[in-house]
Amino acid sequence: MEMHQVRYFLAVAQLLNFTRAAEECNVTQPSLTRAIKQLEAELGGDLFRRERPAAQLTELGQRMHPLLKQCYDAAAGARSLASSFKSGEIGALRIALTHSVDLALLIPHLNEIKRQFNRLEFRFLRGSSKEVGDFLKKGEAELGIAAEIDEAWDRLDTWPLFTEGFELVVSSGHRLAGRSSISLDDLRSEQLLSRTFCEHSGRISVSLHEHGIDHGHEISSERDLIELVEANVGIAMVPHTSPVPETLTRAAVAGLDARRTVSLYGVAGRQRTAVANAVMRMLRGADWRAVAG
Repeated sequence: MEMHQVRYFLAVAQLLNFTRAAEECNVTQPSLTRAIKQLEAELGGDLFRRERPAAQLTELGQRMHPLLKQCYDAAAGARSLASSFKSGEIGALRIALTHSVDLALLIPHLNEIKRQFNRLEFRFLRGSSKEVGDFLKKGEAELGIAAEIDEAWDRLDTWPLFTEGFELVVSSGHRLAGRSSISLDDLRSEQLLSRTFCEHSGRISVSLHEHGIDHGHEISSERDLIELVEANVGIAMVPHTSPVPETLTRAAVAGLDARRTVSLYGVAGRQRTAVANAVMRMLRGADWRAVAG
């Protein structure tokens, strides 16, 4: 089935006249009639009764009309969308982030990129470091942002954005709240909440264990972590860029060397959209010092 055959059918169905439909489609009547006969042969029956002065849709033609119109409209929509992408009228960004990276880090850059495209469509994917690597590998995302990707793939390009430290967060009513200095000894009697969704949670747990601190709870989402700290169920170590509400206080822990580097990832040799290239240049050229503290 060819789209020009469907177009001719829809024209005749609307005008109920082969001659006028041929004029509407800017083809000769024999060409239009031949195309419709080919369509009828493929569908296995007549679509029109050739009567004078007007043609009439057969039962098959009436049943096929909405389906063929839907088919034609979808094809026309696809062509229009492809043309808009090619001309730059529409841009699409598919980006994957690990659960431990705050989307707010991207908002200023996304607002800027929106001004460069008339219509912009975002698709954000969340996952573990391994899942972000899989999104990139399968082409489901063009760019990835993570502290570390658990994927030993030689086609991954990596561009470090910033390095930040981890800080202790406690509820405002906690005994450590407002302390100017917090030592590792201060943590030995506390219940620690481990952010298992963070790429560096294992390393932080090992580091704390080396100082005799290894009791706590495993938490799988940032929201649950915040609520538990607010309820004074425990305390937590979070990256500097992790947002915390005003009900919590944060402070550095002396003697704990815990840092992570957040990087931008792409796939070497794979063609990227104009939006992805613009975002990549923007993120790599940004001054992240204020963000990273």
